[in-house]
Amino acid sequence: MRIPSAIETRGAATARLRTEKFDLLVVGGGITGAGVALDATARGLKVAIVDAADFASGTSSKSSKLVHGGLRYLQQGDIALVYEALHERQRLLRNAPHLVRMLPFMIPVLTKDGVVSRKIARALGSALWMYDLTGGWRVGKLHRRLRAKTALAHMPTMNSEKLSAAYLYFDAEVDDARLTLSLVRTAVARGAVAANYCAVSALHKDATGAVVGASVRTHEGETFDVSAHVVVNATGVWGDDLRRMDVGGDSVTIRPAKGIHITVPWELVQNDIAVVIPVPGDKRSLFVVPQMPNGDGTFKYSYVGTTDTDFRGSVDDPQCTQADIDYCLRALNKALAGGTSRVVTRDDVVGTWAGLRPLVISSDGQDVKGRTADLSRRHKVIMSDSGMVTIAGGKLTTYRKMAEHTVDAALDVLKVRAKRCTTKRLALVGATSRDCQDHLVSRFGSDATAVRELIAHDASLGAPLITGLDYLRAEAVYSARHEMVVTLEDMLSRRMRGLLYDRQATTAAARDTARLIADELGWDESRIDDEVKRFTDICAREVEAAVS
Repeated sequence: MRIPSAIETRGAATARLRTEKFDLLVVGGGITGAGVALDATARGLKVAIVDAADFASGTSSKSSKLVHGGLRYLQQGDIALVYEALHERQRLLRNAPHLVRMLPFMIPVLTKDGVVSRKIARALGSALWMYDLTGGWRVGKLHRRLRAKTALAHMPTMNSEKLSAAYLYFDAEVDDARLTLSLVRTAVARGAVAANYCAVSALHKDATGAVVGASVRTHEGETFDVSAHVVVNATGVWGDDLRRMDVGGDSVTIRPAKGIHITVPWELVQNDIAVVIPVPGDKRSLFVVPQMPNGDGTFKYSYVGTTDTDFRGSVDDPQCTQADIDYCLRALNKALAGGTSRVVTRDDVVGTWAGLRPLVISSDGQDVKGRTADLSRRHKVIMSDSGMVTIAGGKLTTYRKMAEHTVDAALDVLKVRAKRCTTKRLALVGATSRDCQDHLVSRFGSDATAVRELIAHDASLGAPLITGLDYLRAEAVYSARHEMVVTLEDMLSRRMRGLLYDRQATTAAARDTARLIADELGWDESRIDDEVKRFTDICAREVEAAVS
């Protein structure tokens, strides 16, 4: 059977957007919007989802890539949020086992001349018991205390003289961009229409003032109208922009908070599990997470993050600055001081990423000042007089619950009865019980078979896509055909995560990658040149920001 090309698939999606009427038009293709699209489709509603850029191109590809309850939220007293998040963590482990994996975390306990005192360590032990009781136990493991020798084996570059013990607990990790894409593809498999690079330029209202659709403009320059009974605003940090199209004025609902991460070569850190390190002079901790296992207990990279700072710039292009990098390096080097590792410098940083959390401002506006780290990560569903439903706030781990609440609100607008939410046990595209330690299975799940078939037909596709990274040329071809790729950045930043882990190597592979997927996407030489230039410009902006 002939497989439609990527161009044909995109053309079919935009044709349906132009000609059909939908129950829900979801604006925003991040993790929340994707979750809403899947939830609504699974309940039998007719759904379309659009995004002004690529799916997960905003916050949902730039998180800490953790599925967790949030130990610090428990320490802040938000027990209900942690309970909900840990419950959702368990559902994700079951519904997307190929993408979501268990990850041990270690909190080192340092001696009195270190950053963490024994008194604080005892408080951590109590907090971890509460974490287990709140829902951490659901993974079948409880936290435990480690002797210094055992702890040092997990991160031998630490200073052994300052390390007195450690705590080990368990959470999970995920490729956030691929999880978002998997949600979109699962919704499409159930009948939803999805189109990235379709920006909403206006909302349409009927004579009663109810929102009944929107005008969108595609990446190709085409503008058309989409009809829908309900519009859902799931645009994250752009949420206030769409609300202003609806209600006007300059009201503010979202307070963006920037979080950045840096990537360094693994041999400088040598942690075989995630490690929580304190930030000197701040009431925060950072995660140090190993990435890309080599199969022998070593890894290629470790990333360090995240920060939590107020953000006042353009939400379209947050960047990791020199001050951000120094903040992470200061904490990392403090944890390594006196150990076997040398000082890690800016020159060692091989990748960075910056994302914005869409934190919700309270109705009384009391939290427009102060530390963003102290703001709640709870979500809020807002219903406007026009019937537009806005979902704001929240966190990656709780996206499914957020989507459930949003669709419940949309059903109130529709005044129809639909079946109850079914996503608690809804397996995502690719879900498999096969060995997820396999590179292709860990990214594509059961679809890994299709990637291997490409290599069987053309052995050259089994070669690396980016020097030094695990991604294969066959993965790029498969993604171009089946994963709604529109630009080279989509491929190298989100379908493959090369830009996050090794900017220089990924930039070097840009032209070869563009040529590899050109036939799949209908690109001529001029388009190849444009895509490579655009991608290299993105890389150049990252480098420039990192020295400013």
